Amino acid sequence: MGAAARRPCTVVVCRGCCCGDARKHPGFDHAWQLDRLRAAAAASDGGFQVRTTDCLGPCDQANVIVVQPSAAGRRAGGRAVWVGFAMDDDCTEEILGWAAAGGPGVAEPPVALELQFIDPPRGARTRGRR
Repeated sequence: MGAAARRPCTVVVCRGCCCGDARKHPGFDHAWQLDRLRAAAAASDGGFQVRTTDCLGPCDQANVIVVQPSAAGRRAGGRAVWVGFAMDDDCTEEILGWAAAGGPGVAEPPVALELQFIDPPRGARTRGRR
């Protein structure tokens, strides 16, 4: 088991063709969002981590963020949760709070955030890059 048994909640941030694109979503500070997520993960002392990935697929619902359960969350039945239209400060803070509390399978998501949950595209994978 090793490291997999201790894997923390992971926040996967799409930064593909549409997500994070100032031309598609002018007026939103995409760099701020990623910096905020990374800073909170660093401050969590391993409580959760942040990764970026290329296009996740549902471009019509950009920006997309996937919250993956920790190993403990997965053992408790938690599964990856896809969040669409994740482009405001409140949504970012709700994702951070949920991840810090343990994420899927460990903590209940904020009710307002649940309104932004989307279905993943068929065959979706969330392999990240640092």
